[in-house]
Amino acid sequence: MSALLQFYPPAMDPTKLFLFSIDLEEFYAERPDFKRTSLPELAERYLELLRKHRMKSTFFVVGELAEQFRSTICDIHAEGHELACHTYSHRSLDQYSPAAFEDDLKRNLEAIHSCVQTELTGFRAPILSLTEKTQWAYEVLAKLGFQYSSSVLSSNNPLHGWPGFGNRARKMNGILELPVTLARFLWMHVPVGSGTYFRCLPFAFTRRSFRDCGRRGEPVIGYFHPYDADFEQERVMSRGVGGSRLMNSLLYVNRAKTIPRLEAILSDGFRIVPYRNYLTEYRGNE
Repeated sequence: MSALLQFYPPAMDPTKLFLFSIDLEEFYAERPDFKRTSLPELAERYLELLRKHRMKSTFFVVGELAEQFRSTICDIHAEGHELACHTYSHRSLDQYSPAAFEDDLKRNLEAIHSCVQTELTGFRAPILSLTEKTQWAYEVLAKLGFQYSSSVLSSNNPLHGWPGFGNRARKMNGILELPVTLARFLWMHVPVGSGTYFRCLPFAFTRRSFRDCGRRGEPVIGYFHPYDADFEQERVMSRGVGGSRLMNSLLYVNRAKTIPRLEAILSDGFRIVPYRNYLTEYRGNE
């Protein structure tokens, strides 16, 4: 039996996995004088949850923030969490050429390595912007030695989506793509374990969707941001919603419930593991 499986108490179901992760980025506001809550303070809210439950997670780090908050990156690494890449400057992939994306990723790697020396094998595209049109990114990721990505929303979406990708993890140019977990809500397929959706959807539906994944032996793959737990933030327009007032308003719904809802999911027997552990312990050399 593997070391990871031995870690589970006898009563815990090892199939109930939550690939919870934090996209360590700012709240990118249109207004330049917007006063942000301290990123280290917001990161600490998630770290406290993980410490309490003795679990480790993956933090996808924006390079320019690694340079700005070196001590936070060092602290996250020192506590045993996985660090991964989220680009240097947090732009969607459709704003890059392949060469520019490669340069950006190199800066992302260098920025994190200037804080800590650790193996960086994971990537997430900002705003899940890896789509059919930007799948050239896999070639760049392979060239730079990455092993996995979790950058695809395999459904239609107002911003980015790749409906034809499918819901299963698969290799793309040697990179294992782990699309975020979707559940059907009314006529839509939504990333039930992720950020705004986790906060806004009826929690009974979310909890049932998690349990369904557990019964099927499938991990729930999701992402959160520091601002998802920032219930004190001033309301301003985000520059990442294309000017939509509706989408912007959803960015603020139920932020105070993020941590309590995560606590409830963990009380159902779900266990958070870093992506790298999932790949080595559950997918082997696939």
